[in-house]
Amino acid sequence: MKTLLFLFIILNNLAYSQDAKINQLQQKLNLEKQSLKKLEIINKMVDIAFNQDMAQALKFSKLGVELSEKVNNENWLPKFYEMQGRMHANLLQLDSATIFFKKALKGYEAVGYKRGKATTLFKLAWVDKKIGHLDDALQKDLSGLKIMELLNDKKGICDGLTRVSEDLTRQHRLTEALDYAEKAINIAEKNNLTSEKFNVNFNAANVAMAKNNYAQSLEYYKKGLSIAQQQNLGLPTQADVTNGIGNAYKRLGKYQDAIKSYNACLTLAQKANYPNAINTVIANLGEVNMLLGHYDDALVYQLQTVRLQENNKDYSNLIENYNHVSTIYYKLGNYKSALDYKQKAFTLKDSIASMESDAKMSELLTQYETKKKEETIAYQESKISQQRLIQSLSFGFVALLLGLLAFGFISYRNRSRTNILLAAKNAKIELLLKEVHHRVKNNLEVVSSLLSLQSAQIKDLNTKEAMLESQNRVNSIGIVHQKLYQGKKLGAIEMKDYFLNLSESILNSLGAEKKVTLDLAMNQLDLDIDTAIPLGLIINELLTNTVKYAFPQNEQGTITIKLEKPHDNILHLEVSDNGTGKSGITHGTGFGSLLVSLLTRQLNGIMKEENQNGTTFIFDFQLNHSS
Repeated sequence: MKTLLFLFIILNNLAYSQDAKINQLQQKLNLEKQSLKKLEIINKMVDIAFNQDMAQALKFSKLGVELSEKVNNENWLPKFYEMQGRMHANLLQLDSATIFFKKALKGYEAVGYKRGKATTLFKLAWVDKKIGHLDDALQKDLSGLKIMELLNDKKGICDGLTRVSEDLTRQHRLTEALDYAEKAINIAEKNNLTSEKFNVNFNAANVAMAKNNYAQSLEYYKKGLSIAQQQNLGLPTQADVTNGIGNAYKRLGKYQDAIKSYNACLTLAQKANYPNAINTVIANLGEVNMLLGHYDDALVYQLQTVRLQENNKDYSNLIENYNHVSTIYYKLGNYKSALDYKQKAFTLKDSIASMESDAKMSELLTQYETKKKEETIAYQESKISQQRLIQSLSFGFVALLLGLLAFGFISYRNRSRTNILLAAKNAKIELLLKEVHHRVKNNLEVVSSLLSLQSAQIKDLNTKEAMLESQNRVNSIGIVHQKLYQGKKLGAIEMKDYFLNLSESILNSLGAEKKVTLDLAMNQLDLDIDTAIPLGLIINELLTNTVKYAFPQNEQGTITIKLEKPHDNILHLEVSDNGTGKSGITHGTGFGSLLVSLLTRQLNGIMKEENQNGTTFIFDFQLNHSS
C-alpha cells in the first residue's frame, strides 16, 4: 500500500512538472517574435506532451504545421508532419499516419534531408507491417538502411539491420534474418552503441528461436537479460527476456530450468502489473508441466490461461490452449472433458474461419455497392452534360438530338442494368463458391479427426504410422480449400503461404517442429487448384520422408523448399535437406513413392534425386493450362 501511494505521488508530481513546463513554454511562445524560435519552442512542447497527452501533442504539432506553412519554412514542415504521423500511428489511426508520413517523406526529399527520409521510411514500413504488407515493409526498411549506410550513421545502420531482420523473420526467411541480426550485434559492439545493445541481442534471440537454434537463442537471451539489468531497462523488459530464456530451456528439453525461468518471469510481471507477460507465462507453465507429466499442475495453469483468454476475447492462442486442456484431461483419464475441449477447439477454429470469410464477403459487397454508386453518379453527370448540350444547340437540331439522346439513354440504361445484374450475380456466385470450399474444408477436417481418433486406438506402430500419413494427406488438401475461401482470388492459391502452413502442420504432426528448420526460398506465386493440390501432396510425401530418414536420432537440420515459374508453362520445384543423404523415394516401392510418381506424371513432370550434402529432389513440370 505504501509503495502504491509512493508511486502515485511520484506520478502526480511528474504530471504537474510537465504541465508547468508546457505552461512556461506557452508563455514564452506568446512573447516570441521570431518565427524560427517559435518553431523550436513548439517542437519542445510536442516532445513534452507526446508521452503525457496525445491530444495536446497533436494540437501543438498542427500549430507547428500551420506556422511552418505560413512562414514557408521547408525545413521544419516535414518534421511536424512526421510528428503527426507518429501520433496517429500510436493511436493506430494507420490511414492518417500514412498520409502524414508520406507528406514528411516528400518534404525531406525536397530539402535533401537524408536522415529524415530514412527514419520516415522506417515508420512507413512499420505501418505496412501493421496492415500485413510485408513485402512493401521490407523494401522500405532496406531503402532506409541503404540511406543510413551512405550517411555512415552507425546507430541508424544498427536500427535498420534489426528492422530488416524482423521483416525477414516474418517472411520465414530465417537464415537471412539471423545474418542481419548478427551484423547489427557486431555494429553495436564495435561502436559501443549502449542504447542498441539490448534490442539487437533480443532480436537475434528471437530469430534463432524461430530457426530452432535453441542453444544459440538461449545465449542471446541471457546476454540480453544481463544488459537489461545493467541498464535498468525496467521490469516489463526483464520479464519478456526471462520468458524467452524459459522458452529456450523448454525447447532444449531442460524443463526444470524452464520452470525456474518462468517462475522468475511471473514474479517480475506481477511486480510490474504486466498482464500480457502474466498471461503468456502462465500458459508456458501449463505447457512445461504437461511435458513433464505433471498433469494436475498443468491443468491448473492451462484452465487459468483459458479463462483469461476467454474473458479478454484473446483468440490468438485459444485454440492451441483448448487442445492442451483436452490433452491433459485425456492423460488424466477424464475422456468426457477431453472431448468437450477438443470440440471447443474445432468450434472456435471454424468460427474464426467463418468470420474471416464473412469479412471478405462484406468487403466484396462494399466494393460492388461503391461501383454501383459511381455508375449512378456517372450517369447523372452524363445526363446533366447532355441537357446543357441541348440548351446550347440551335432549335433546328433539338428534335434530332433528343432522338439520339433517347436512344443513347436507353442503351446506357440497358447496359448499366446488365452490368449491375452481372455484378450482383458474380458476387452471389463468389459467395456460393466460398461456402462450397468452406464446407469441403470442414468435411475434410472431420475425416482427419476420425483418422486421428481411429489411430489412437491402434497399437501396431506401422498401421499407426500409415494412419498418420493418410491424415496429413487429407490435411494438405483441406488447407487448399481453406486458402481458397479465405483468399482474395477464388481461382488461385498463393503457394508460399500455402507451403508454410502445410509444412508447419506436417512437422507438428510428426513432432519434428523442434528439430527441423523450414526455409522457403521462394517469392509469392499464385497457382490454380488443379496444380496446387498435387504439389501439396508431393510436398507432404517428401517432408514426411525427409523427417523419417534424413535426420535420425533427433538430429537437427534444415529443409529448403524452392518453387519458381521460369516460363509461362514451366514450373520448377526443389526440396532439399542437409541430412544424411538417404531417402530412396525415387526408387521406392511404398505407397508414398508411388503417389509422388503418379502426381509428377499428372502434372506432366520429371523428377530426379541428388544425394550430395543431403538430399535434393528436383522437379520440372510442363503445364498445359494457365496457372
